Amino acid sequence: MLVKGVSTILLLVLSNIFMTLAWYGHIAFKSHLQRYGVVAIVLISWGIALFEYCFQVPANRMGSAVNGGPFDIWQLKVIQEVISLVVFTLFAVLFVKGDPLKWNHLAGFACLVMAVYFIFRK
Repeated sequence: MLVKGVSTILLLVLSNIFMTLAWYGHIAFKSHLQRYGVVAIVLISWGIALFEYCFQVPANRMGSAVNGGPFDIWQLKVIQEVISLVVFTLFAVLFVKGDPLKWNHLAGFACLVMAVYFIFRK
């Protein structure tokens, strides 16, 4: 069970890296993509998102209790959201200039992390 749980989380981290690039990469790397129109940016984002799904779908299948994994569907969703916030925060701090991380962002994230506590509470 531990191996499935850790594998699920690692695959979700990889999935969220691609998701963040697909959703926000065109903002962070605007100077490299300025010559492309919105249709090209959408197609590039879809191409990146394909890799997101290549990791996300197996992660959810492996991690789901329905398939013998350690997490119920609610737990999988909250785990994914927390991973998404961590990956997004690292991405935003490292690559997006002009929108600094503030205390209220951290307070909001703390509230979401508390959701993990409540979702996993028996």
